[in-house]
Amino acid sequence: MAKETATYIHGHHESVLRSHAWRTAENSAAYLLPELRSDSTILDIGCGPGTISADFAALVPDGHVTAVDYAPAIVEQAAKEAASRGVANMTFEVADVHGLEYADDTFDVVHAHQVLQHVGDPVQALREMRRAAKPGGVVAVRDSDYRAFTWFPASAGLSKWLDLYEEVARAGGGEPDAGRMLKAWALRAGFAEKAVKATSTTWTFSDQQERDWWGGLWADRALHSDFAKQAVAGGHAVQEELQAISDAWKAWGANPESWLMIPHGELLARV
Repeated sequence: MAKETATYIHGHHESVLRSHAWRTAENSAAYLLPELRSDSTILDIGCGPGTISADFAALVPDGHVTAVDYAPAIVEQAAKEAASRGVANMTFEVADVHGLEYADDTFDVVHAHQVLQHVGDPVQALREMRRAAKPGGVVAVRDSDYRAFTWFPASAGLSKWLDLYEEVARAGGGEPDAGRMLKAWALRAGFAEKAVKATSTTWTFSDQQERDWWGGLWADRALHSDFAKQAVAGGHAVQEELQAISDAWKAWGANPESWLMIPHGELLARV
């Protein structure tokens, strides 16, 4: 059975989970919501701290959500998130998307948000997602596209951050520009082109609260997350460069003219 071969470069530092816990079904999976029925069964892959998963569970009160992640400690955190909301129609399991231990034709929806950019074989992952989905069901994936990130004003520090991020991500076996690749990967996984709907949406951060939050979390991630550790350990950067990137994010956040757009590719693939 296929297994994960890529390194998850973000890790689970507080600054990373600060970002992940902000995600909701509305701000991260709006393209999928019209597909949900009250009795839908959903497999949520790479559930992270479980905020999107718990939102799904509330939207399918007569259905069920199986929330899975590769990291056992994060699965435990997702279960705590559901318990804090009083959501009961959920189960939580450790799983590897390259070799899902579910029978064929099990779920109405198989969903993954910001997952395929981090896996060693995204085509195999989509094959497994397709296999686990029922005929007539959907596979839904959404991933950002780092090289297409756009910000203002110009910043040498942020440009350095982007180049370094892509270098570290690819060294770990991932594809940071996954958003543009989703349709191609789905076709290679065996989906018919007529069964695939490819769209895109963005996150935009501009007002003071948004700048403080996004600039602050990346200022911390540049120094303390697994990304920072792997950048140094792999010889991609030295600590002084990481400090300069952190300072650049702080400067971006402090500037009232600053603006950032993060584009995402989205895919609904009918089984």
